[in-house]
Amino acid sequence: MTSKLTSSLKEVFGFDDFRQGQKQTIEQLLQGHSSLAIFPTGSGKSLCYQLTAIGLPHLTLVVSPLLALMKDQLAFLASKGIAAASIDSSLTAEQNQQVMSDARNGQLKILMVSVERFKNERFRQFIDSVNVSMLVVDEAHCISEWGHNFRPDYLKLPAYQQALNIPLVLLLTATATKKVKNDMANKFAISPHHIVQTGFYRQNLDLSVLPVSAEDKNQQFLTSIQQQNGCGIVYVTLQYSAEQVADFLVKNGLNAKAYHAGFDSESRQKIQDEFMAGNVDIIVATIAFGMGIDKSDIRFVIHYDLPKSIENYSQEIGRAGRDGFPSNCITLANLDGINTVENFVFGDTPERNGIEHVLDNIGVEKQAGRWELQGLSLSNASNIRQLPMKTLLVQLELHQVIKPLFSYFADFKYKFVTNKEDVLNAFQGERREFLQAIFQHSQFKKIWGEPNFDALFQHYQCERSRVVTALEYLQETGHIVLETKKITEVFSVDETALATPLLVDNLHQYFIEKEQSEIKRIATLVRFFELNKCLSRNLSLYFDDQKSPENCGHCSVCRGQTAKLEYSTISEMPNDELLKGYLSALIAQLKTKTNQPLSVETLTRFLTGLMVPIFSRNKVKQLPGFACCENIRFQEVKNKVMTLQ
Repeated sequence: MTSKLTSSLKEVFGFDDFRQGQKQTIEQLLQGHSSLAIFPTGSGKSLCYQLTAIGLPHLTLVVSPLLALMKDQLAFLASKGIAAASIDSSLTAEQNQQVMSDARNGQLKILMVSVERFKNERFRQFIDSVNVSMLVVDEAHCISEWGHNFRPDYLKLPAYQQALNIPLVLLLTATATKKVKNDMANKFAISPHHIVQTGFYRQNLDLSVLPVSAEDKNQQFLTSIQQQNGCGIVYVTLQYSAEQVADFLVKNGLNAKAYHAGFDSESRQKIQDEFMAGNVDIIVATIAFGMGIDKSDIRFVIHYDLPKSIENYSQEIGRAGRDGFPSNCITLANLDGINTVENFVFGDTPERNGIEHVLDNIGVEKQAGRWELQGLSLSNASNIRQLPMKTLLVQLELHQVIKPLFSYFADFKYKFVTNKEDVLNAFQGERREFLQAIFQHSQFKKIWGEPNFDALFQHYQCERSRVVTALEYLQETGHIVLETKKITEVFSVDETALATPLLVDNLHQYFIEKEQSEIKRIATLVRFFELNKCLSRNLSLYFDDQKSPENCGHCSVCRGQTAKLEYSTISEMPNDELLKGYLSALIAQLKTKTNQPLSVETLTRFLTGLMVPIFSRNKVKQLPGFACCENIRFQEVKNKVMTLQ
């Protein structure tokens, strides 16, 4: 097998040798053993599934977290003559059908999808009709609730693998603690000796922690960056900070640009392309930047703000020096931003009465065993932010209370670009009659028409899905402009599971434990930066790599510089009378908007400036006292609120 693999490596991919861990992983898979591969960022994880896929009889299904990552992988596979495609939101209906047809006919070796695609029952039925040899999960730490970037939809992948009878699994990640590693392996029944973990330690990365006060931060930052050669990435916590810091660098004569999720996708792509081409030297970014960035000559990564976790830190510095040449990783450290990072966590924990509201909604709104969800309206009504709402829905799936069937857009409207008669004249026979029926059963207000799906079903016996397909086709061919909104997800409901005693308590307890785990993760991060022993060694140990040297000789601790992190200024809590006045005004403002008394958590979120749906809808930001305690720890503010009740 070895000589055949080596010749495939050379002939198909143009590489002379395997990197550490690749050959073992591929051989295990080809022998029928599901595997977990933990390799550092940029060390060739993707080759493990690409080369294996060629040797397997049927389709390899790859779950990838980002569209940009998929597109990069597909371009690479196309350049090597490997038949690969994706099913994603950028495809037209025809392209989508073509990909599915190619997969069914055995003409594809690799199909890439996002995890959300599995929520669609039609997609699951399609995969069930195709022979799949292997399921690959990229960024597999997202599966583990103990991982740093847990994504609720990933939790369902083990159940999908079993339901779809996919015999082989490959999990890929760069960051996994011992707990996360074992959790991932257990979920897919991967035996310990099929976990392939290469060394985490990278001897070309120089790690420095520089304690700074807010007052001295920009000068220290400028001095540090002026000492660097080549290109680099500066990471910040908030979107507006990215723009401020980039402006600061430009004013000081440096070639820098900001990058964050607030920019549209076209702008983000343009900035990324400029950086990749060497036309921009420095990107100042939130964590939105970096996934899939395969630039080997990044000479420095600077954390202007503290990262969110040790896992985030390791991923972000892992983008430096992939060419093996020396690169610097500098953290400008103080505790000023720690409350912001912590408070993000507290903002995402649903309250018990919010969870109760969701379960009541399922019970009241379900019809014929089905429940329809419009995420934004339920998020507003239950006062649960949209990301934790997703997590709650996944937990309800895992408790077998609900099961996703399909989703559709509740609202459609269209306007003609081509004259209506000309549109009809472009079709013949039954298709023309069908379009005529759609136009006749649409209510037009000025130029926009809304199709009446019920009337169409009564008069033409056509399913909603056929009408939608026709309208999408007319948009693709330039005959109409189509607008859709209010996506509605449809679930089946198990009434027995919904009535489970203590269900609300169990779900609420799950979120409380998750909250505490995240707060501990932040405390661990601070402890790491204040270590008096080798940073490289301790970073490796955190990820269960015991083979790194005791003292690396290329970190600030090894150079005798131990960091002590402090607050630049200590924020004072407003006096009790002032706080009571702020909270009274809030309660008065919301009294008519909610039929329940405001909880301690909601009051604390107001004072710490954390947005929840009830605040967004009622312009609470404009009230005096909003965010007056944003620089004070959430728990401290919560304790104070409890004494004021």
